[in-house]
Amino acid sequence: MAKLDKYRQYIKNLLQQHASTVWDNRIQAQTIFDTEHDRYQLVYVGWREQDRIYGPVLHVDIIDEKIWIQQDGTEVGIANELVELGVPKEDIVLGFQLPSVRK
Repeated sequence: MAKLDKYRQYIKNLLQQHASTVWDNRIQAQTIFDTEHDRYQLVYVGWREQDRIYGPVLHVDIIDEKIWIQQDGTEVGIANELVELGVPKEDIVLGFQLPSVRK
């Protein structure tokens, strides 16, 4: 399997795993897979009493053959999970950090 195909599959699998662990049945975990533009998200949608719940938990893009983590609201960190799957650290960019910190 080609590198980018592997990366796409890893990202989809991880987002689906995280989506299956929602602890509150009032909240929907929605996975969004834009394979044409290589944009992937896990979004929480719902209501908790009078509070609207909506927002991205995970947002991952593939840009220039690297995995860009734009948002990571998980405890373990999707970057750690990707490394465990065999993705080299140099192929992972923490897009939510300042460019000066990433270097």
